[in-house]
Amino acid sequence: MEPEPGPPAQPVVVVFTGLPGTGKSTMADRTAMHLGAPAFSGDWLMGSLKPAAAQLAQLGREAYSRLYHSVLGGLLTRQLLLGQSAVLDCLVTDDVADHWRSTAIAHGAALKVVECVCSDVDLHRSRVEGRVRGIPGWHEIDWSHVERMRGEFPTLTGERLTLDAVGSPDSNFRSVCAYVLGAVGSSP
Repeated sequence: MEPEPGPPAQPVVVVFTGLPGTGKSTMADRTAMHLGAPAFSGDWLMGSLKPAAAQLAQLGREAYSRLYHSVLGGLLTRQLLLGQSAVLDCLVTDDVADHWRSTAIAHGAALKVVECVCSDVDLHRSRVEGRVRGIPGWHEIDWSHVERMRGEFPTLTGERLTLDAVGSPDSNFRSVCAYVLGAVGSSP
C-alpha cells in the first residue's frame, strides 16, 4: 500500500458534509490528524451550546442554523488568519460552502468539500443504530432522525468529492488525500 502524501504547502480548508452515519467524522478526524490541523465538529459545537438551548430555541430554526454556521465560519477564519489549515465536520448547503470558499480564497487558501454518503441503506442504518458517540450535551442520533434530515437538506450541486461509506476507510482516505492535495500541492 502506498503511503499518503504529506500535508499541503498552502493552507487548505476541508469541509466534510453528509448525513449522520456516513463516515464524515471519521474522515474529518483522520484528515485533520494528517494535515496537523484542527477538526471543528458541528455536533461538538451543538453539544457545547446545549446549556443555552432554551434561549437558542427562541431564535427559530433558520436563525439557529445561521448562528451555527457563523460560529464554525469564525473558527475557520481564525485558522486562516494564522496561516493554518482547518477541517470542518458539519452539514452544509451550497450557499454556506460558497461563503466559506470565498473566505478561504481571501486568505490564500483552497477549500475542498467532501460529501459522505452510504449507498447501502441497510449498512447505513446499522451504522447509525450501532454507534455511541458520547458527545457531552448532545443526543445520539437514531434512524428516524437521519430520514428526517435526508428530506430537510438539499442535495449539493457544487464541486465536491463524494465518498461512499461502502468503500473501505483506507481507500476513502486515499481519495481524500488525492483530492485535497491535487488542488494545493504537497510539502516537500
